[in-house]
Amino acid sequence: MAVCIAVIAKENYPLFIRSVPVQNELKFHYTVHTSLDVVEEKISAVGKAMADQRELYLGLLYPTEDQKVYGYVTNSKVKFVIVVDSSNTSLRDNEIRSMFRKLHNSFTDVMCNPFYNPGDTIQSKAFDSMVSAMMVQAS
Repeated sequence: MAVCIAVIAKENYPLFIRSVPVQNELKFHYTVHTSLDVVEEKISAVGKAMADQRELYLGLLYPTEDQKVYGYVTNSKVKFVIVVDSSNTSLRDNEIRSMFRKLHNSFTDVMCNPFYNPGDTIQSKAFDSMVSAMMVQAS
């Protein structure tokens, strides 16, 4: 089950974080921010050698005792982080990729909204409901 989904701006501040249960939100803020170091490391490791490659999915960033943290970065350096419960062994890599694709498409819809100022926190009801549906679907 996806227990946390986060969208992090290019400058590494959160644009959107949703976690289940809500009581653990602070814990997930910490988990997401610690994963940013791994994201930056993976981006710089890929570096200029594969600058033209279109692979945005970073894969498993790091596992913890309770969760697995996956990452994805857009061409505009916005990062998506999905935290999944470790007990869910049925969730495969291609399903995680598909979750990130859905998230990226929905994020693109938010960015195309003329009333959204890039860099503001995401308050779109459509984006929120899509994330909620992904969290329920992944459980």
